[in-house]
Amino acid sequence: MSDADLQQALGMMFNDTCLLQSAFVHRSFLHEHPERVTPLTSNERLEFLGDAVLNFLTAAWLYEQFPEHSEGALTNLRAGLVKTTTLARFARTLNLGDYVRMSRGEDTPAGRNRAPLLADVFEAVVGALYLDQDLEAVRRFVLPFLQQELELIKSGNADIDYRTRLQERLQAQYGITPTYQIVRVDGPDHQREFTTEVRMGDDCLGVGSGPSKQAAAQAAARAALTLLDDRAAATA
Repeated sequence: MSDADLQQALGMMFNDTCLLQSAFVHRSFLHEHPERVTPLTSNERLEFLGDAVLNFLTAAWLYEQFPEHSEGALTNLRAGLVKTTTLARFARTLNLGDYVRMSRGEDTPAGRNRAPLLADVFEAVVGALYLDQDLEAVRRFVLPFLQQELELIKSGNADIDYRTRLQERLQAQYGITPTYQIVRVDGPDHQREFTTEVRMGDDCLGVGSGPSKQAAAQAAARAALTLLDDRAAATA
């Protein structure tokens, strides 16, 4: 695992890269190769810390965003924003599963795509970032994810994850994981419009745009799924 590649994927620089690397050490790898991870540790303690930090930041953000909401309504919103499937979606957006160190028995495409594992890794990254920097750094990291997910919840589309659907389909049919590339960024800093391509090898399957990198990738994945459906219908 390259520290530079991982930090680029996360869009942040760590002062202590050992903290970052520990966030991706699955306990199965630690048990199988204890000699290869010193001085790293399993990500479970970082996951514990990250869970608490993420819940606090989400609660504080919702409290500020919805001054008219009751305690019950805020609790329901927070539950939707930090549930396992949601955090796994955030992790897939950053391709965090590619960087996890796990045992040979666990290391399969399906194993790396499991929602509980991905959610744990996302929380571990949050915990590592908190220890490496501060609460404000974590807020800057997670807020774009929370904002996008909240919009999906408000629109009733929170459970539609086109990136996951596309990845599962391509892995099942071709054994290939799609790749995403930002091809254009338009607009001023406060109103960016990102355009992203999704590819299967050299084949461009779809292009999508949105106000964030995550939204653009979702739009591209949705376009790719439509293309694949059209191709399947044409050959039926």
